Amino acid sequence: MTTPSAGHCIFCDIIQGGAEVSMCYEDSVALAFMDIQPVNAGHTLVVPRNHYESFLDLPHDVGMHLFEVAMEIAPVVRRVSGLEGTNLIISSGAEAGQDVYHFHIHLIPRRAGDGFDVPLPFAGSVMPERTQLDAMAARIIAQLRDPMRAKVVAV
Repeated sequence: MTTPSAGHCIFCDIIQGGAEVSMCYEDSVALAFMDIQPVNAGHTLVVPRNHYESFLDLPHDVGMHLFEVAMEIAPVVRRVSGLEGTNLIISSGAEAGQDVYHFHIHLIPRRAGDGFDVPLPFAGSVMPERTQLDAMAARIIAQLRDPMRAKVVAV
């Protein structure tokens, strides 16, 4: 477990060869390795080689590449694990449950009754009025169209 900007990162240790890992994919931008506390056999983590704490810090091109790697690996993990379902999970920020502050994608093969659950719709949520949904959508559209908003710049 690391904390934001703490200076030590277990995933950086792994990338630099300073920790044991069961690697299943590597390229110049990304790597994938087996999670040491898997939900099910085949639970894989896809990480960038460079350190980015969260989804918000991740350059667009790196994020797209990580998703491409996850898409390439997912059907192989499903085949090898013998499981039919898959969750891709990204937790960005402490409030979202992130506990290692090096961006990563969990690729989790699933089977019925495995006991892991990401219940959506969330039981504690209340369905808002359509006007509230429309108002939030309009605010997002306005921000996306704002010529003064910071643009994502590919590195």
